[in-house]
Amino acid sequence: MPARAWQRMLSGRRLDLLDPTPVDIEIEDIAHGLAFVARWNGQTAGDWPYSVAEHSLLVERIFARLCPPDPRWQLAALLHDAPEYVIGDMISPVKAAVGPEYGRLDDRLSAAIHLRFGLPAEVPGRVKKQIKKADKVSAWLEATQIAGFSEREADRFFGRPRPEHAEGLAIALRPPAEVRAAYTARHAELMAAL
Repeated sequence: MPARAWQRMLSGRRLDLLDPTPVDIEIEDIAHGLAFVARWNGQTAGDWPYSVAEHSLLVERIFARLCPPDPRWQLAALLHDAPEYVIGDMISPVKAAVGPEYGRLDDRLSAAIHLRFGLPAEVPGRVKKQIKKADKVSAWLEATQIAGFSEREADRFFGRPRPEHAEGLAIALRPPAEVRAAYTARHAELMAAL
């Protein structure tokens, strides 16, 4: 019998991880999964894990500071780590050890997620670059505010963000149910603006 390569979602959908289709993607499943996936392998200060959903909300806020308003690409920023709702959040050293298969799996899931919500399967390179920049600003903030890095150490790994990109952004940990609701609400706002 071949190994099972699908997962049953709380929505009842059956997501084939090797051949995902847009019809098997639901925002409630994404929001729920991401709200329960801890960034930094859970090694963050506070009473709640810092979730990928919370990180994604922060990245979308930073992205909006970097680029002219465009709900399409803000949605892409919000969904930038969406595949992690089923494959989890692996820290960079683990991704390197796993090899290129992780990247291919992530790409297939991203394409299905993007198509489900009216985005192109592959986000344009210029937009991807700005999302990555917002992601690095977020990583610096997370590292210095909740993950135990000194600013000097975070500067070395992530680069010091420009003040206007990070100013006034404080990380406050919330229970997963609150983060899930915030993620779903932001998704709905962006979809309504398309």
